[in-house]
Amino acid sequence: MSIMRLQPELQAALACPRCHQTSLRIEAEQIVCTSKDCAGVYPLVDRCPIMINDDSSAFRIDDYVSRRKTTGEVSSPEPSKRSLTQVLRRVLARLTPSISRGVSDYPSSEALTWVKEQRGGNLRILVIGAGERVLGLDAAHTVVYTDVDLGPMTHVICDGHDIAFADGTFDVVLCLSVLEHVADPYRCAEEIHRVLKDDGFVYATTPFMQQVHMGRYDFTRFTHLGHRRLFRRFDEIKSGVSNGPGMVLAWSIERFVSGFARTATMRSILRTLARMIAFPFTYFDPVLARRPAAYDNASAYYFFGSKRDGVLSDRELVRHYRGVID
Repeated sequence: MSIMRLQPELQAALACPRCHQTSLRIEAEQIVCTSKDCAGVYPLVDRCPIMINDDSSAFRIDDYVSRRKTTGEVSSPEPSKRSLTQVLRRVLARLTPSISRGVSDYPSSEALTWVKEQRGGNLRILVIGAGERVLGLDAAHTVVYTDVDLGPMTHVICDGHDIAFADGTFDVVLCLSVLEHVADPYRCAEEIHRVLKDDGFVYATTPFMQQVHMGRYDFTRFTHLGHRRLFRRFDEIKSGVSNGPGMVLAWSIERFVSGFARTATMRSILRTLARMIAFPFTYFDPVLARRPAAYDNASAYYFFGSKRDGVLSDRELVRHYRGVID
């Protein structure tokens, strides 16, 4: 068995998150940067490399070594130890309808299919902020799942501000509902550009109008044009609405109603009632998302593009506006 979750063919492409050098020495319990000016040390936890830049990241290597909570939820108690309140909240969660609905006309799965048809052969795909997302790809392709939470699918723990791979390692980078949770999305976009091959592709979805989620790790929102500017070092292949205006309204109702609660249990009750009222609005999104007004009032947008050498100017950027606001 390999000492790392990461595929052997990509272990040589690992790079120090502090200096981006690939001069690493892989040991039984840690990875050591052999650059004299750096000498970073990165432990392995459950065979997962913890490639965090302790000098600048919001996360600390010791959080993972000590198995403290990062952004994920604390594990629930055993069923026999749950209080009546916890059981009630769990039941309510199961009864609560979803108010999130994806309506993209070009989801990431279609983008990957397009790239496979264009490129053929083995693709190296990096998923940033993977969570529990699994891509349904055949074994001919190499997928690396990274995150800041130590989950069962995570190959490498790394911060998007300092991606722990060498320049030009990947054919595709996927970044789905992640960039709102990073302190500096522009730096992350630069890192995505760096780790892509010269003919590489990026696919990202990022919210425009959504209330805070994931608590203290929620920082940024983008209009459609703002999202395009974020990826100004890429040529656009396709972009559009990934979550529509109905979802905006549904989330607003849910947060408005649950905002009257003073306790977690009451918040769960009010959230369930609010979602019962609000979820039908999301059924309008497949229609609304196809109209120009959605570029002004959607919940989230997607961008699919190819790496370029130059930078899209702001003068050219404003010509990409597709909405209806005068």
